[in-house]
Amino acid sequence: MQYQSFLIKYAEIGVKGKNRSDFEVKLVDQIKIALRRCEGKFAVSRKSGRMFVDAEGEYDYGEVTGALQRVFGIAGVCPMKVLPVVPYPELSAAVGDFFGEEYPERSVSFKVVARRLDKSYEMNSQELDAALGGDLLQRYPSLRVDVHRPEVTVHVEIRDRIYVYTRVLPGQGGLPVGSAGKAMLLLSGGIDSPVAGWMMGKRGLKLDAVYFNAPPYTSERALQKVIDIAKIVARYTGTIVLHNINFTEIQLYIYEKCPHDELTIIMRRYMMRLAEKIAARTDCGALITGESLGQVASQTLRSLECTNAVCRLPVFRPLIGFDKEEIVAISKKIDSYETSILPYEDCCTIFVAKHPVTKPISDVIERHEHQLDEKIDEMMERALGTDEIIIVTESGHRILKAREDDLKPGY
Repeated sequence: MQYQSFLIKYAEIGVKGKNRSDFEVKLVDQIKIALRRCEGKFAVSRKSGRMFVDAEGEYDYGEVTGALQRVFGIAGVCPMKVLPVVPYPELSAAVGDFFGEEYPERSVSFKVVARRLDKSYEMNSQELDAALGGDLLQRYPSLRVDVHRPEVTVHVEIRDRIYVYTRVLPGQGGLPVGSAGKAMLLLSGGIDSPVAGWMMGKRGLKLDAVYFNAPPYTSERALQKVIDIAKIVARYTGTIVLHNINFTEIQLYIYEKCPHDELTIIMRRYMMRLAEKIAARTDCGALITGESLGQVASQTLRSLECTNAVCRLPVFRPLIGFDKEEIVAISKKIDSYETSILPYEDCCTIFVAKHPVTKPISDVIERHEHQLDEKIDEMMERALGTDEIIIVTESGHRILKAREDDLKPGY
């Protein structure tokens, strides 16, 4: 069946107060953006707490429903039959035809839920429930009525038009992207950070991202892996501006000057400093990381305290209470897992200490960082100058700004 229209259901937006319409406008915008990637023409509208997508001509059902189901803010997508407001006999016949096409086996339990928004219609909601249910039973004797746990619920809404649907395709829920501002995701080639980005996108954040590259210790394949992960996240969050930063010089300098058991935490602190500087340039109001409490040495309570000490912006860690199995389950759900486990190392794994400190003391870390004072500021500026800006969409990427200085190892 080629459905004419889709009812868009939302959940969390419905409990918003006076600014609910602002969220609805954002959701309409995100739906339009998602549908631009689909073949066909569509009209998106909102009326009396409902949103509709009307197809104007032929389209690919799987492509369109898949795109809509990935839009944050949508709780359900309902493919519908749309009728003009017709007298009851015509309505009953149309509902029967629709049910027969949707469920050719006709041996399911069902109930009818009608809503009469047009109060001038000849029957009220309860009368419609009873009459339509009786007509369906008469037409298809193998049906069974179950008003408590039906296998099929036939929804009929009478507005300026009549909408009939029986299926609710699950959406992502959450809030529409952009409704909560913009944040900078520290994106690596691992499992955790894309899941963290997806989760904060679901809370309404628009994402930029930063990746810390370490040539020649990391390959172009490692960068491509990160771009591929960003494409997967972009299916849900929309276009991501990815900042590719050369971190090699700073890593080697830290490796030479600082105690090796503190390498991970000190490198992490400089990544956060750089990410915050880029965030300030790009109007991002927070940083996002994939850290989970206790998962590795740099994610103990004391380590996180040391990392936070260098940040002025809030740091969102949506995975902080998740175990690895829970994170992996989400990564599989959003299809990032298989890409994340590809064997291309990122800069974090190259310079890992054999016995990293798990209970760093901020004063001690700061004292050891002073050993970097001679050159670190100019290195930070040079690292920012290597910023390669890559525009990533779900279907591809393009380099907007190439590196000003492709740093070589050494200083």
